[in-house]
Amino acid sequence: MKKVLLFLLMAGCACVGNTQIVTPTIQGRFGIDADVQHNIFVTPPCSDCDDWFYPQVDNGNNSLFVIDTTGAAAIAAGYLANPAANANIPFYRKMRYPAFYQTNQRTLIDAVFVRDYHDFDQTAFGAGSNKNGDSPGLWTGGSGNMLQKNDILDTYLHLRRQGPNYNQTDSLWLFGAVAIEGTNGDRYFDFELYQTDIFYTRSTGKFTGYGPDAGHTSWKFDAAGNVTQAGDMIFAANYSSSKLTSIEARIWVDQALLNNPPANFDWTGTFDGASNNSQYGYAGIQAKNNVPFYFGYENTGAIWAGPFLMPRATGAVVTQYAKGQFMEFGINLTILGLDPVSLMGKTPCGIPFSKVMVKTRSSTSFNAELKDFISPFDFFLPPMVDVTADVPVFCGATGISNVSVVNPYSTSLYTWSTANGRIVTNDSTSITVDKPGTYVVLQTLETGCPTYAADSITIAYDPSCVTLASNKINLTGSLNNGLVNLDWTVTANNEIKYFTIERSTDGEHYTLVGAVKRGDSHSAYATYKANDGVFGLLASKVYYRIKVTGTNGEVTYSRVVELPLAVNNSMVTLAPNPSQHAFSINIASNTEKEVQVFIYDVTGKLVRTTNAHAQKGYSTIKISGLAPWARGMYTVKVLTGNSVFLQRILLTK
Repeated sequence: MKKVLLFLLMAGCACVGNTQIVTPTIQGRFGIDADVQHNIFVTPPCSDCDDWFYPQVDNGNNSLFVIDTTGAAAIAAGYLANPAANANIPFYRKMRYPAFYQTNQRTLIDAVFVRDYHDFDQTAFGAGSNKNGDSPGLWTGGSGNMLQKNDILDTYLHLRRQGPNYNQTDSLWLFGAVAIEGTNGDRYFDFELYQTDIFYTRSTGKFTGYGPDAGHTSWKFDAAGNVTQAGDMIFAANYSSSKLTSIEARIWVDQALLNNPPANFDWTGTFDGASNNSQYGYAGIQAKNNVPFYFGYENTGAIWAGPFLMPRATGAVVTQYAKGQFMEFGINLTILGLDPVSLMGKTPCGIPFSKVMVKTRSSTSFNAELKDFISPFDFFLPPMVDVTADVPVFCGATGISNVSVVNPYSTSLYTWSTANGRIVTNDSTSITVDKPGTYVVLQTLETGCPTYAADSITIAYDPSCVTLASNKINLTGSLNNGLVNLDWTVTANNEIKYFTIERSTDGEHYTLVGAVKRGDSHSAYATYKANDGVFGLLASKVYYRIKVTGTNGEVTYSRVVELPLAVNNSMVTLAPNPSQHAFSINIASNTEKEVQVFIYDVTGKLVRTTNAHAQKGYSTIKISGLAPWARGMYTVKVLTGNSVFLQRILLTK
């Protein structure tokens, strides 16, 4: 039975310091030089330091680039062939390495590149007093032309640890960058980091999924100033006179807590909420002893814009960011007191946030009018462990079963255990067992990390069962309008007396739901069908297996078929998830109704709509043709009558 353990997302923050570095530098083995490629402005050259991109030819040393460039040539060709049609289409790319990838004195946790709308922007703040201290529930989104110095073009984000050790001697670094259309005047932007699954719907211009404390998740502390709950945070950057002038770090807190000093950082005395008397708001923090914690730089000359090229508001497609267009910064979260090693007694395996939103402001004031934004996008989402067994039931006292992880993640560690079974061999992602029992696997994202997820499977024992070694049984199943359709084949039909259909809602305990007699005994190979009604079954999944009884009384079992159902009383599920080229939307309904489906990419762009009719019972809407789509997370919104369902689906290679 699947048991997903809580993965605590640590929250981080940013602060204002009296000192900062505003010249090109290497920190955390990463270039902070307002350039997207390796060692252009930093001298002497570093042969083992990383950046966002390389030119298309690797320079042959030990440096890495962190952003996946899959599809760059096709995107660039599309811009050049038809810029009017393609230049204003946003997209994103994740890190080109798996999360927690370790190599040569650094640990790459995650990275993302997001290209926003250009010129006529589909994700911009509408007229009104939208500001950082507001609840996202009060913000109003819309579309329109942006003032160029407020128009976001590209955004970059990367989290890494400098070194292979999980302690504070290996600093945790957050790197960010942004390219803005305008190159004249001062520029002001924010990286806001959320603990909740905040989401923006373009059709309504509204945000949902924000935190419970006046629209955010608040930080909490004990009497000694230690963090007991991590919350939302924001890095507010101000660029003027062609350089970074400040990065302000703030966390969302109850104003009453400002009377108590935190253990790991200091308050700066600033606090801004929705009004002067707000209970909750963003409070500024700084590193202990006011140690410099951030580094930033603005490009002082034209630089390469990366392999995806750069569409400009003029309609031109260029290969370079213009002077003053690209701004880059790095923040040492360890110095700032936000390393998970020092927070709440946790290991350094947590990350500071789960969703990111990038915004621009009209002035240096933290509560200045918000202008452009990139819809909240996911950061760090490895697959949770899922296991299966090729022989779920031992016929007789002994047997052999291979239990394996269905979706192994290359940098995760898998630890197996059993209280009542026996593991014969173990190669991390699979085990061989020779005794009935329950087998549990724990997934950790790296050595020393807490458990990220877990799954278990039970190998049952049937004392009256003897293996029918010569019979091969293949079982498949599908869900349609409240009915599970089961199809199976056998290779020694003449040896069979009858079939028993068994169902489970937890993958462990099965009950009888039907029986099927053997068909024509003259044919060795035979196919069979059966169905089972499951409408109203309150479970997230349903499991089926076929028990085969032979003419001599011997028994064997098929493999288990697992099918998704509506979770609890939720009426909508997506399957398979993750998916590659297509998936199904399964809808449970007590009445006939019309259904509208909206699918959004990570930037909030509506990429597909579908209208369908749901019958009473279960209905399935097929979503196909996804092979050309960018790999990554999408949000599916389903409207059925007065109900709205939001679920995410991951598209994989």
